[in-house]
Amino acid sequence: MLETALYARNLDETAGFYADVIGLREHSRSEGRHVFFECGPGMVMLFNPDATEVPGGKLPVPPHGARGPGHVCFRVDAQALDGWASWFEGQGVGIESDFFWPNGARSIYVRDPARNSVEVSEPKLWGRPV
Repeated sequence: MLETALYARNLDETAGFYADVIGLREHSRSEGRHVFFECGPGMVMLFNPDATEVPGGKLPVPPHGARGPGHVCFRVDAQALDGWASWFEGQGVGIESDFFWPNGARSIYVRDPARNSVEVSEPKLWGRPV
């Protein structure tokens, strides 16, 4: 995946979650419009839908946006999942679900400040190599 887009009206609060809780490094920002983060070889992009649903930007990119919670899943080592659960709890981020899929893969779900569903799971979830 090259990029993943999530939408949030309060970019500063939501960007703080991805920087401080998830640990992503900010790549670039356009105040009131977007904040982009590096995530391995790809990017996690936070957009304010109020700014991106309208045509007329500086670049010939079609308008886009979404309302309501989106979803992103971060690939983590199976051995790191207990640490993530403890980290979320220590940061005051409530764990919405922590369970094992029928194939034995474990997923932990939390919500970012924009109410997007944020999952951390091992590659086994999709039969991917470690």
